[in-house]
Amino acid sequence: MKSVRSLSGLVIGIFLCLTFIQRVEAQAVSKQVEAENKFSRALQVIRTYYVDTVNDEKMIESAIIAMLKDLDPHSTYMSKEEQKIANEPLLGSFEGIGVQFQISNDTILVISPTSGGPSERLGIMPGDRIVTIDGVDATGSTIDNNYVVSKLRGTKGTQVKVGIFRRNVPQIIEFTITRDRIPINSVDAVFMIKEGIGYIKLNRFARTTMQEFYDAFDKLQTEGMKNLILDLRGNSGGFLDVSVSLSDEFIPRGNLIVYTEGRSLAREEYIAVRRGRFEKGKLVVLIDEGSASASEIVSGAIQDWDRGLIIGRKSFGKALVQRPFELPDGSVIRLTTGKYYTPVGRHIQKPYDNGVEEYHKDLINRYNNGELTSADSIHFPDSLKYFTHGNRVVYGGGGIMPDIFVPLDTTKTTEYYTNLVRNGIFNQFALNYVDRNRDALNSTYSSFQDFNRRYVVDENTLEELYAFAEGKELARNIDQMNESKDLISLQLKALIARNLWDVQAYIYIFSEIDDALIKAIEVINDDTFGRLNITY
Repeated sequence: MKSVRSLSGLVIGIFLCLTFIQRVEAQAVSKQVEAENKFSRALQVIRTYYVDTVNDEKMIESAIIAMLKDLDPHSTYMSKEEQKIANEPLLGSFEGIGVQFQISNDTILVISPTSGGPSERLGIMPGDRIVTIDGVDATGSTIDNNYVVSKLRGTKGTQVKVGIFRRNVPQIIEFTITRDRIPINSVDAVFMIKEGIGYIKLNRFARTTMQEFYDAFDKLQTEGMKNLILDLRGNSGGFLDVSVSLSDEFIPRGNLIVYTEGRSLAREEYIAVRRGRFEKGKLVVLIDEGSASASEIVSGAIQDWDRGLIIGRKSFGKALVQRPFELPDGSVIRLTTGKYYTPVGRHIQKPYDNGVEEYHKDLINRYNNGELTSADSIHFPDSLKYFTHGNRVVYGGGGIMPDIFVPLDTTKTTEYYTNLVRNGIFNQFALNYVDRNRDALNSTYSSFQDFNRRYVVDENTLEELYAFAEGKELARNIDQMNESKDLISLQLKALIARNLWDVQAYIYIFSEIDDALIKAIEVINDDTFGRLNITY
């Protein structure tokens, strides 16, 4: 009898519990319905009674944007066109005529045609000026980047007619260009920085990234690479699965790379599944405050497994996963549906409790607080302490803290130098200099290596730069000009090389004063890896 009473009591208890749960769920549903009705009613009132005609599409779009802004900094709304433009860099290509250009003196100046692209195939050359598009004048103060993109990009197979002004050619040259797929590269630079040490710089994690990485890696191997520096500075991320694939090249098979989970997203683990191309050899990853998302997945996995050394400055701190949800008109909500965690369980998302605007001021605040110039200015609470698989201390919260901190060097710059950069004077002068001297430079220097070895920015060229700056209303400051002379000369040489060749030439020239890169080479050549028990 006693057991019967106990059983009935249990049944009643379960019944009451279920009833309570159902009541709570019903109340939650009721509140949701009430909120939805409230929104619909507000929309109806505005449509019916507002003093002027309203644009429904614009009003609803604004409401969606405001709702997402209230969630987190990375949940966003994009129109169909915005989504297409945003995806182009990650898809690894866009459709257009294939030229790198810059607006110079109200004219579209071709910096370089894309290798193998439709413009190069027709014979369009660096230094050409596009002065007409489809028979309409394309010069003047109204010409800007948006204008050029709107006129020259377009669907593959369509045509556009351009008129080209070329130095030493008396008449305008007419070209009819058939638009094509134009690649967007993920690898900015790949070269041997020192004997046995390869260098690869990645700017994004796109659909073409892995093939580009394989090509770069194979090239370095043929040149005798034994150790690798992977530069992820300024790399704001991309596709999660691509970051997993890259990590898999360094992390042994069977090891966890990253995992994700959220309120409506079950835990999903991403495991290294193959024998990577570089599981043996000293590995250094360079990061800074611009390294985010996918870059932090790679850095976190390598750090947690003690596979390599992370050098530079604390990364951005984005560990939220977005999933796109398409709306009926083709627009998209990119909604944060989960968080990702490094192999030892670190969640490195920086706080966003104080709102989106404050969140986006974080880098300025870091600079003002001295976090970019001194590791001592960066503090982590013990609650965020974790241990790598090799028992080294690492921290969660607000980004990946490098194993070796390299401060932002402000001693090499002056206000005068900063103004040359900030006002675009360096770029404009280098562009004009190369445009005037391209033939002479190409005939004097047989290759980039030859240029890098022999070219010197002389006093006459510096004087031309200073005079050009004066024409742009930047007054001379003799003391600061002398203090920054070496840096000014190097920057100018690097920009000239970039305009003659590509961004890799710029990076190579600047590598001689790149403190993080210099430190990476140093630790590869000394006993740091062994002392810190880093696998190699």
